[in-house]
Amino acid sequence: MRCPYCRHADSRVVDSREADDGQLIRRRRSCPECGKRFTTVEEAVLAVVKRSGVTEPFSRTKIIGGVRKACQGRPVDDDSIALLAQKVEETVRAKGAAEIPSHEVGLAILGPLRDLDEVAYLRFASVYRSFDSLADFEREIETLREAARAREGAGAVEAAGATS
Repeated sequence: MRCPYCRHADSRVVDSREADDGQLIRRRRSCPECGKRFTTVEEAVLAVVKRSGVTEPFSRTKIIGGVRKACQGRPVDDDSIALLAQKVEETVRAKGAAEIPSHEVGLAILGPLRDLDEVAYLRFASVYRSFDSLADFEREIETLREAARAREGAGAVEAAGATS
């Protein structure tokens, strides 16, 4: 790492610390030439590979924009959308790959969005999964209904177990 003061080509790491929940590493460095100290910040870059093969950096802002469009006119606040985007980023980064297909980012959005707002989920899924007909919507709605029934059934079992 070049010294920003004297442009010497080498520096020595004096201290390293994680920041932003391990997403960044701050390094305190010392220049052996001029003796001055400076800080560098390292961040692991996560790349998204689009269907066309083009690679671009992961953007939480892009996630927020897409989810906000799906939630337009719905009772969903910006904090909930920002939290969803954070969950998606954590899920994607947890895979441990430097590059991730855009398809996997979309899959990571669908689960939390379904929990946040089912109408927004249907809107997003219809674009993401390229729904072509009413039958596609009907299938997805039936899947949502089955999941809701399963949750209700699990709640009834827990309530019965609590009274025994």
